[in-house]
Amino acid sequence: MPRPVWSGAISFGLVTIPIKVLPATEKHSIRFHQYHLADMARVRTKKICELDGQEVTSAEIGKGFEVDRDTVVEISDEELDDMPLPTAKAIEITAFVPYESIDPVRIGEGYYLQGDGQVAAKPYTLLRKALERSSKAAVAKFAWHGRERLGLLRVQDEVIVLHAMKWDDEVRSPETLAPKEVELDEAEIERAVLLVDSMTADGIEGQEWATDRYTAALEEVIAAKAGGKQPPAAAEKEEPEGKVVDLMAALQQSVQQAQASRGEGGRDDQDATVHEMPTERGAKKPAAKKTAAAKKSTSKRTTAGKKTTAKKRGA
Repeated sequence: MPRPVWSGAISFGLVTIPIKVLPATEKHSIRFHQYHLADMARVRTKKICELDGQEVTSAEIGKGFEVDRDTVVEISDEELDDMPLPTAKAIEITAFVPYESIDPVRIGEGYYLQGDGQVAAKPYTLLRKALERSSKAAVAKFAWHGRERLGLLRVQDEVIVLHAMKWDDEVRSPETLAPKEVELDEAEIERAVLLVDSMTADGIEGQEWATDRYTAALEEVIAAKAGGKQPPAAAEKEEPEGKVVDLMAALQQSVQQAQASRGEGGRDDQDATVHEMPTERGAKKPAAKKTAAAKKSTSKRTTAGKKTTAKKRGA
């Protein structure tokens, strides 16, 4: 179990819940060190005082704010802890909102909240059940890492989860990024919906595509070079047969590939019937079949007429 990164309490009206904050995620990416290429010696970053040029240790380093070029105000950790801020040691719930109303862009890292001691068991469970039954999320404030933060409390597997959130002024507006209005054919929209249906999964957990292939490939390269072997070469990508210009054709090809990967039948006529696909593109095909059938029938009649005439002449 990871070590707590913060401890305090949840302020829920007049209810106080002692809690510990634990990281909900962990990183498995490979980290590199810097080396001198000439002799492969480790290159390290030293902290040097700019006045005397001497290296200083972490114990000799403190926090300070530069008021102007000649004035620096020292701020100690004790002064930060003793600030008259209600959220300095408490996660103060300010409101309850529908979880769907929160913009996912604003949601940051997640942390598990663990009840601190037996005294926290009952109020912790009370808050959890209240969130579950109301289908709401709690918006809260808390002070952490030198600033007051906006937080979101939700329930996952009977545990309350805290998410750090962005303030309103920290989220950029996407208004200027949207493309200009374009005309879309209803058949293209329906085909895109069909593609979404073909690629729909029950969740992310356990899916073959929900894995970090980059880290796995990097581990193979490191293992090969450590053993004195050549790293595996990248597989050559198959070039497409031709560049698909028609959006409808690209969607149709994507649907067939998605269905084939799932082992499903790729009959387009069945899918079109289910989704009530317009048949504007193929409206002339039945007429063409009738014309061909008419020509074939006419040809048979002509041949039959020639044979009858020849028989009469022979008689």
